[in-house]
Amino acid sequence: QMQLVESGGDLVQPGGSLRLTCVASTFVLKNYAVTWFRQSPGKEREALSCISNSDGILRYKDAVKGRFTVSRGPTDNITYLQMIDLQPEDTAVYYCATGVVKCTDVARLYNYWGRGTQVTVSS
Repeated sequence: QMQLVESGGDLVQPGGSLRLTCVASTFVLKNYAVTWFRQSPGKEREALSCISNSDGILRYKDAVKGRFTVSRGPTDNITYLQMIDLQPEDTAVYYCATGVVKCTDVARLYNYWGRGTQVTVSS
């Protein structure tokens, strides 16, 4: 059973930065595509960016392009989402998802999800 755990969410002021971490247990995360999603209250879960199993990067959400960067960690079971210039509209629960080989922004195609980490941007 693949397990994912996100961490790094916090309360930050507008303009601040955070790095979210997604850690996989029981499998090698690097063998799969990993996509970061987020969901705000009352809104649908939206795909932000994906890193493929060959480390290619796809950016799905125009509003975060140039501010959010997905990358692999120092070991095969870690993926990061670096976020800069955070704004109040970035407030959401952030999730990592995997279980596919090819990047896709369709949430229902991902079999494995973490429980999410809360990011709140407020002054």
